[in-house]
Amino acid sequence: MTRDVRRSNRLAAEKSPYLQQHSNNPVDWYPWGEEAFEEAHRQNKPVFLSIGYSTCHWCHVMAHESFEDSEVAERLNQVFISVKVDREERPDIDKVYMQVAQMMTGRGGWPLTLVLTPDKEPFFAGTYLPKHSQGGMLGLIELTERVRELWQSDRDNIQEVVTRVKDALAAQQRHDALPSEPDIEVLNAAFDGYVARFDDKHGGFGTAPKFPSPHNLMLLLRHWKRTGNDFALYMVDKTLREMRRGGVYDHLGGGFHRYATDALWRVPHFEKMLYDQAMMALACLEAYQATGTPLFASVVRETLDFVLRELQDREGGFLSAIDADSEGQEGKFYVWSADEIRASLSDDEYRVIVTAFNVRESGNFEDEASGSPTGLNILYQTYSDEVNAKLVGLPVDQFTQLLTSAKKKLFEMRSRRTAPHVDDKVLTDWNGLMIAAMARAGAILNEREYVQSAERAADFIITRMSNGDRLLHRYRDGECAVEAFLDDYAFLILGLIELYQSTFEVKYLEQATRLSKLTVSLFWDSEGGGFFFSPASSESMLTRPKDAYDGAIPSGNSMMVLNSIRLGRLLGDESMEQTARNTLNAFADEIANMPMSHSMMLVAIDYLRGPSHEVIVAGAPDDVVTVRMIAEIRRRYLPSVMLILVGTEQQRDSITRLAPYVRFYGPINGRTTAYVCIDRTCQLPTDDVTQMLHQLGVHHL
Repeated sequence: MTRDVRRSNRLAAEKSPYLQQHSNNPVDWYPWGEEAFEEAHRQNKPVFLSIGYSTCHWCHVMAHESFEDSEVAERLNQVFISVKVDREERPDIDKVYMQVAQMMTGRGGWPLTLVLTPDKEPFFAGTYLPKHSQGGMLGLIELTERVRELWQSDRDNIQEVVTRVKDALAAQQRHDALPSEPDIEVLNAAFDGYVARFDDKHGGFGTAPKFPSPHNLMLLLRHWKRTGNDFALYMVDKTLREMRRGGVYDHLGGGFHRYATDALWRVPHFEKMLYDQAMMALACLEAYQATGTPLFASVVRETLDFVLRELQDREGGFLSAIDADSEGQEGKFYVWSADEIRASLSDDEYRVIVTAFNVRESGNFEDEASGSPTGLNILYQTYSDEVNAKLVGLPVDQFTQLLTSAKKKLFEMRSRRTAPHVDDKVLTDWNGLMIAAMARAGAILNEREYVQSAERAADFIITRMSNGDRLLHRYRDGECAVEAFLDDYAFLILGLIELYQSTFEVKYLEQATRLSKLTVSLFWDSEGGGFFFSPASSESMLTRPKDAYDGAIPSGNSMMVLNSIRLGRLLGDESMEQTARNTLNAFADEIANMPMSHSMMLVAIDYLRGPSHEVIVAGAPDDVVTVRMIAEIRRRYLPSVMLILVGTEQQRDSITRLAPYVRFYGPINGRTTAYVCIDRTCQLPTDDVTQMLHQLGVHHL
């Protein structure tokens, strides 16, 4: 696309897709950097800080209403130095100022809007602002005038606000470390909380809007495994089935939208995030292992096939997200009129689609603002194929065949529409999650393509997205930039661990071990324990965040605890496990107070409490017993099992350098042999698959 250079602002030179979306605004935007704040000092102006991301619907709305508007731009340019930040490219900035916004207003979200002093100190925070005040919501024009008056005549008031904010931030960063990590009761408290919030009719927890939160489901599966409480498994099964039926799932192209705006999972916010695909795939994989339900395996395949098709670039990295909007309308790419569907299908296919996906002539959802029928349809299911087949009077096989052909035709027709924008930056942290999902899915579902995809992405990040031995956070258009954060290291380590578990290539375990040690050196809080979000060498901010809260994705601290336990047990490295215990101690008080907000940390506690198992399989990789032993472990829900394969002399030599104890294990009498160790105590070696499974606590084969 040809850009009018005369109308471009400073953002035109930036790599971020979000910043480039604003490069032709009449607002005189600066990217975050010293130039902006030096200019604010020079001109004695406050700073207008706007944080968002390229696939954010309400960011688009605010941009169109205000940042593309000449009147708003003129006011902003007169009063402020305006700074734009891509929250995905600079999560460190977003994390600090989101904490400020939640503290000042009680809520957060994007677009995030703040007003700062030239020293980066906030004295106003909000989210989306309309152009003019309406319905009790402050408008951007009115905010600008209010700040102008305050800045000119009441700096003392501004300084009072700044001081209160900084004091509150400092108080929030104090974590009360306890002498021991949380006990088993915190796991039971979390379970009770999920039971209290569970929506027994529609699945999920709480009311609208409903978010996936797959790590909550992963914790519930572990509760079921540990206690035998079938209601924990029921909550997972019910939630995943209802999400799969709802409009929050893309029934034509696979994959999950960001969240549902209603309690029934029918009306989504349509953006598709890489991290949601990864975490939902991991949760569905575990549910498949626990239940054997083919539907969950099908969801994993459809989701990961979508990622391979639309979100992996030629160099191997996974792209960040797909926008909710196309042609200026949210969800336009995904919704249908009845006439469009009728024109695309045979009469029989149309009858099947209408029944299967609740298609109506007047549309099946209402406009969010007016409550009026839209005339458009979101594809969602109410009943199973078996029930729907009866409703249309067809045998199930014929119904399914017609449904499959109809979905294929609609997908092909949809592919000819104007597609939503794809945010094509590659982020190390989100790639780490997808590497883990692809690797684990490939191993469990025996899909080599998924493992190869994970290997390509891991090799790309290790070789391209690094500066010496350190990782970088963002790659786009040939450029790697931004020093990596805790999440980058933690999530990539997870992906590398899963790659070793799926390939037994020791190089991935070597990299996971190297990066784990580097993470401690870069991020560890030597005074209070736990990991900071930013390395000590990073830009100085209002505060250096350190948190364990699990939001849309797990926190870096949660993931590092789990990584450290798994690696420590696998390698026989007690120092790694001690790092995990010290991190748990650092956050023990807040975990005890809010267990449901720390679900991945509780997954780690469950692993630590045991029993955990390390299984060394010593035998030729292609030996039938070796293959069967590994396959039998992979197909079962054994979340606290780690595998080591000693298949060749080269593998033995390589793994022994990392885990010296492995040198004592080998085939007995030339037969593949399994060594099962439970909480660091090894059982008798066995060459019998059934006996191995019994040692793992599996008695129903």
